[in-house]
Parts: sequence; structure tokens; C-alpha cells
Amino acid sequence: MTQPVHIRPARPFDAAFAVPLVQATVGRIGLALTGAASDTEAARVLLGFFPLAGNRLSHRNTLIAEGPGGPLGLAVAYPGSEAEALDAPFHERLRALGLPDRIDPEATPGELYLDTLAVAQGARGRGVGGLLLGTVAARARDLSLPRVGLLAGAENRAARLYERHGYRAVGERVVAGERYRHLVLDLT
Repeated sequence: MTQPVHIRPARPFDAAFAVPLVQATVGRIGLALTGAASDTEAARVLLGFFPLAGNRLSHRNTLIAEGPGGPLGLAVAYPGSEAEALDAPFHERLRALGLPDRIDPEATPGELYLDTLAVAQGARGRGVGGLLLGTVAARARDLSLPRVGLLAGAENRAARLYERHGYRAVGERVVAGERYRHLVLDLT
């Protein structure tokens, strides 16, 4: 990184930057959470959730990496023990649409779950992802959680980044019909 980047808590007005980046990263999981048929529709729905507290993709669970020109990337993370409660608004939405409200579990109690790590196309390869990972690990320590966990698909471009930062595979999960590796960073 040649220009200074700082990490800050997201604010509701960050939705226009954050939500399209989140949906582009989570793909089918966003469709499953929202009951949407397309990424565009899912992003539109998530724009409504982002400013609200009490859901997994809330601004309150989001960190923004920002440089002099504006936001560069983000991380969405929350304690795994809170995952069920944070998914309640999505269950309600699915039921209201007359859809099955099955949401595959992603997070594990005892970890800070890194739901989404995303860096804007023009900022990739500049250390922004690593800076976000370090901040997420520090947050886990602040919360006295012994590890950070995440799910990574087979085609995940950030897999090497996670490995360089000490994450290791501890199992697999199927979420929204896709297979993911459960990666963990032990902080003990």
C-alpha cells in the first residue's frame, strides 16, 4: 500500500459501496438469505438490511478499509454464537415470501466468524485484504474469542491470502448447495 489505509466501523450510508461488493462475494448465499432470483435483486434487498441492526449483514458487523480516495474493501464479522439470532430477520423475510426458511449454518460458536472479506477490484493486490484480516483477528482477541473462522469455496481467490495469514482447513460445510472449506485462525 503506497497510500495510507485505515479501518473504520461501517456506517449506514456505506451501503452503496458495501452491499454490491458483499453480494458479488457471497453469491448464492445472498440469494438463499434473501429469497432473490438474481444478484441484482439480492443486492436491492440487502440495501434494506445493511442500515439495520440485528442481522448478519448489518453495518454494525462491518468494517470498511478506506484510503484517501474512499472505501477500498470490507470485512463482515460477528461472533458465531450470535449467528442464529442474526439470521432471524432473513428467516422472517423468507417466510413472508412463502419460501422455506432454511438457512444453512455457517458460523461456529467460539469463533469470530468472518462472513465476508471483499476488496474492490481497483484496490486488489495492495495489502488491503491482509490489513482487514489483521483487524478482524484483533477484534476476536478483544472479544476473548480463541479463533476466527470462515468458509472458502474451491474457487476462492483469497485462499492463498488466508493461508499466508495462518488459516488452516478444519472441515467442510455445504451452504446454499455449494461445498466450502471451513478455515480457522487459532489465536491461542
